[in-house]
Amino acid sequence: MTEPSPTRELYPAIEPYETGMLPVGDGHTLYYELSGNQKGKPVVFLHGGPGGGTQPLQRRFFDPARYRIVLFDQRGAGQSTPSGSLEANTTRHLVEDIETLRRHLGVGRWVVFGGSWGSTLALAYAGAHPEACVALVVRGIWLGRKRDIDWWIYGLNRIYPDHWEAFAGHLPPWERDDLVEGYVRRLADPDPKIHMPAAIAWRRFDQSASTLLPREDDPAPAGPRTLAVARIEAHYVRHLAFLEDGELLRGIGRFRHVPAAIVHGRYDMIAPVEGAFALARAWPEAKFTLVEGESHSISDPGIRRALLEATDRFAGLD
Repeated sequence: MTEPSPTRELYPAIEPYETGMLPVGDGHTLYYELSGNQKGKPVVFLHGGPGGGTQPLQRRFFDPARYRIVLFDQRGAGQSTPSGSLEANTTRHLVEDIETLRRHLGVGRWVVFGGSWGSTLALAYAGAHPEACVALVVRGIWLGRKRDIDWWIYGLNRIYPDHWEAFAGHLPPWERDDLVEGYVRRLADPDPKIHMPAAIAWRRFDQSASTLLPREDDPAPAGPRTLAVARIEAHYVRHLAFLEDGELLRGIGRFRHVPAAIVHGRYDMIAPVEGAFALARAWPEAKFTLVEGESHSISDPGIRRALLEATDRFAGLD
């Protein structure tokens, strides 16, 4: 199903009524926050990256009068500690952290909302814990297949040759046959003069392809957050997202009965639209909205509208 991209405003900005730090083992502690209606339908927001962390804007995709809104930072991300840690940081660990958080909050079942890497994690979580899912809203579908990773690291050269050349050019010519390993070495180097320029180059390349028009802000300012995201993303790319190739599509049978909305921009360059079509074909019970003229960004007007319609629709489910 294709749709145009009219504008719809987000819900008003709100502040959390509760925040906390939850130990989940392996030396990791997760930051989480609750906002909206304390007695409302629980919804958990799975952020992108990997390693991207939560932002106040993410609370605004849910009606605060109807939803109990749960945001949290995944292992090593945002305000979770230790920042940028790769120890015991795999897809399986993140899936079980979501379940640990659900039990900690006393939630029976919740709506699971995830975009980009968050869509990957949402599908993995639903496959492992379908009984905990009231509904799924997934956006900017990234299936973690080898083809998806190869496109991200190498294929984008065909669309953004200037950005890719800056990305690859950060490494000497003899290391450019394996960009990921070259970046992993630099990001792990204890010297800030080595790891920070590498982190900035990695993040600028990643963010340059997230929107159709150039960003006005600096997507990769020097600092610990840029370093943490780059380290975690490179770690997951190096390990093929800790998924078997095609694993997420094969797991749909475990949760195809769960109501779902799939939302994807026609001109998504980070996660090409083929992945969204593959998911929709494997999961015909889900409502698939292909938004014309939009990209990978959650802030695109048509993407925003489709997501708000989905969360409004699922707010009434039991």
